[in-house]
Amino acid sequence: MANLDAAGTYQIGDRTVHRIGYGAMQLAGKGVFGPPRDRAEAVAVLRAAVDAGVDHIDTSDYYGPFVVNDIIREALHPYPAHLTLVTKVGAVRDAKGGWLPAQTPAQLTSAVQDNLTRLGIEQIGAVNYRAMFAQEPAKGSIATQVQTLARLRDDGLIGGVGVSNVLPEQIAEAQAITPVVCVQNMYNLAHRGDDALVDSLAAQGIAYTPFFPLGGFSPLQSDVLSREAARLEITPLQAALAWLLRRSPNILLIPGTSSRAHLAENLAVADITLDEEAITALNGMA
Repeated sequence: MANLDAAGTYQIGDRTVHRIGYGAMQLAGKGVFGPPRDRAEAVAVLRAAVDAGVDHIDTSDYYGPFVVNDIIREALHPYPAHLTLVTKVGAVRDAKGGWLPAQTPAQLTSAVQDNLTRLGIEQIGAVNYRAMFAQEPAKGSIATQVQTLARLRDDGLIGGVGVSNVLPEQIAEAQAITPVVCVQNMYNLAHRGDDALVDSLAAQGIAYTPFFPLGGFSPLQSDVLSREAARLEITPLQAALAWLLRRSPNILLIPGTSSRAHLAENLAVADITLDEEAITALNGMA
C-alpha cells in the first residue's frame, strides 16, 4: 500500500489533507453523464481510496448529474472525521448531457444546498466557483458569485471558498472579497500557462489543484515522457503525476479513476522520486 505521508500534506483553509487525493468525476458514465457501467466497482473504488489514506475527495453535483454524489454517500456515509469533501458549482446539465452556466446567486445557493443534501452533510469542506465563461479561463467579473459563496460560508454551509477556471486578476478580485482557500485550474506537463500563478499561490499558502493532471479526455502522450517512465520503471502517467508533486508543495493531486487497479497506480506515486535527469527532461516538455 502506498505511503501517502511520503508525498506530504497541505492546507485547504483550516483543513490538512494529503497531497494525493481523489477526483470523483470518472465515477459517472461516459462523458461524465449518466450512471457508471459498474456501480459496485465505483463504490469499491471510493472505499479503497479512503482505506488507503485518501482524505480529500473532489466532486460536484453536476457529475452525472447527481450520480457521483449519490455514489459517494452510498460508499462512505457516515464520513470519517478526517475526510475533506470539496465540490464545485457554476453549471447544470441539460437532458443530453450538455453544460449550461448556472451562476446567479439563487442558482449557486441551490447548487450548494443540493450538494449538501445528496452528500448527506451539513457543511462541505470547500466549494469552488467554476467560471463558465469559456472552456478555458476568460475575462469577466466573478464578484457576485464569490460574494454568494462567502455568505454561504458565513452561514456555516461551506468551510472555505475556492475558485476554478479563473485568471489571476479574477483571483485577486475574489481575494478582495474573502479569503480564497484553493484554486482549481487546468495544469499538467503539457499545459503550463499557470506556472507563475502556481508560484504566487504557493507564496501565499494557497492550495492549487490541477484539473486534468493527466490531460483529461486526451491523456498525455510524449516520447520524452514514455522514455523517462520506462527508464524509471514506472508508467508515463505516474511520471506525469510525480512531476506535479515535485513542481510545487502547494499542488494537490486529484487523479480520477473508476478502477481499483488504476487507483493503486495513482496512489503509488507517493512513493516515487524522480531523479534530476527525469526532472530536466520533463521540464523541457513545456
